[in-house]
Amino acid sequence: MFTNFSTPPSSVFDVIVIGSGIGGLVTATQLAAKGAQVLVLESYLIPGGSAGSFESQGYRFDVGASMIFGFGNKGTTNLLTRALSAVNTSLETIPDPVQIHYHLPQGLNLKVERDYDKFLQNLIAYFPHESTGIRRFYNECWRVFNCLNQIDLLSLEEPRYLLRVFLQHPLACLGLAKYLPLNAGDVARRYIQDPQLLKFIDMECYCWSVVPADMTPMINAGMVFSDRHYGGVNYPKGGVGQIAQKLVQGLEKAGGTIKYQAKVTKILTENGRAVGVQLANGTTYYGKRIVSNATRWDTFEKLLPVEKMPRNEKNWQQRYEKSPSFLSLHLGVKQSVLPTGTECHHIILEDWHKMMAPEGTLFVSIPTLLDPNLAPEGYHIIHAFTPHWIDDWQGMSAQEYEVKKEAAAWRIIDRLEQIFPGLDGGLDYLEVGTPRTHRRFLGRVDGSYGPIPRRKLWGLLGMPFNRTSISGLYCVGDSTFPGQGLNAVAFSGFACAHRIAVDLGF
Repeated sequence: MFTNFSTPPSSVFDVIVIGSGIGGLVTATQLAAKGAQVLVLESYLIPGGSAGSFESQGYRFDVGASMIFGFGNKGTTNLLTRALSAVNTSLETIPDPVQIHYHLPQGLNLKVERDYDKFLQNLIAYFPHESTGIRRFYNECWRVFNCLNQIDLLSLEEPRYLLRVFLQHPLACLGLAKYLPLNAGDVARRYIQDPQLLKFIDMECYCWSVVPADMTPMINAGMVFSDRHYGGVNYPKGGVGQIAQKLVQGLEKAGGTIKYQAKVTKILTENGRAVGVQLANGTTYYGKRIVSNATRWDTFEKLLPVEKMPRNEKNWQQRYEKSPSFLSLHLGVKQSVLPTGTECHHIILEDWHKMMAPEGTLFVSIPTLLDPNLAPEGYHIIHAFTPHWIDDWQGMSAQEYEVKKEAAAWRIIDRLEQIFPGLDGGLDYLEVGTPRTHRRFLGRVDGSYGPIPRRKLWGLLGMPFNRTSISGLYCVGDSTFPGQGLNAVAFSGFACAHRIAVDLGF
């Protein structure tokens, strides 16, 4: 296989994974558990990417969101539980009784209870005239979820797996096929007419897909809107970064290797086939299969020659664009700031027309309400973040940059004061991150959260799977099927590992 090398490599890994985001780590651990020789290369000091953590002055902060799906203990959609179990490890989690407390325009102040009937009652109380439509829409989401939850979720690129699953669960497969080309907005409008309620469903989608319901695949919506009541939202004790840490422990126990501060700058090819990688320090590693957990933009514009980009990748970039990044505030505040009964997750929006605008929707996580050990005694963590574009943070001096960060931070704090009066006076710690911060520390192109459709597409049919046009090269993570979110990228990791295992004969 490697006879074309002028200097044959002394050792060849079965699989090299570029990046230790959750998608990459699930791919790596699944393959290591099957006996493959796996190397993970991570440019930063710790694993996890957007699902990492950092510590400062006694606080342990999550880099990204704290609302975690995939830790249920039944069915097949509990992908994080299954990923850890595959390498004989587990993680203690804390159930969250409320997914989100919404603070929305026109007095729409609503909690999404873990109990499905309570959630419906809460929503119907605001829209009694849409009682039937609400139940029909969310019940249809359950039909999608129930189809998914019968199937062992592996690679849709593997024909024998597809045949086996179809023979075992024909009705579930046909049900999912029906929803593949649909978006959540298409289904919602079958049952609902009220404009404000449709805006609410837009927000229900936007809070995790960063696009409204018309552009959110129905299969993804069915998963999220149902699993929050089935497996539930469960916070990992010790912080979200513990997920990656546990996966790394499992990887190493299974014989795999991870190297930190190992920045891949080039994917090596021979005769059109990916055969290895080169690091910034010149070190090279060779593998039978190469997996990129970088974004597709980074993979095909930076790690490979952009002038040789495959046509299907160019077509993908015409269908999808980079989502915005975020302005993030990590705050430490006195416990007295938070009223009794405060929920962990909040979304704040004052004007429906600004939902997708920079600083429009404000996402808030307070994980110390679930795990107090993340902060010094007597204090809480608040992580507030809102969409921002990197272009708004370019071309300024260091002083201008700091002044702009401070001004933006206080605008966010003023909004938080509306639901947490006295927050300013109880502030103990403040760290501000911009899209430039996300780009620098997470290696995300433009700090982007991930790909979003440029226009309305046919559900999930436009999302690429794990194999690429370059032989031996696979992609995993949020720019592959089924998209964004920890459980979704875990799905992509299971699928990628399954496809590679079949290709390598494991």
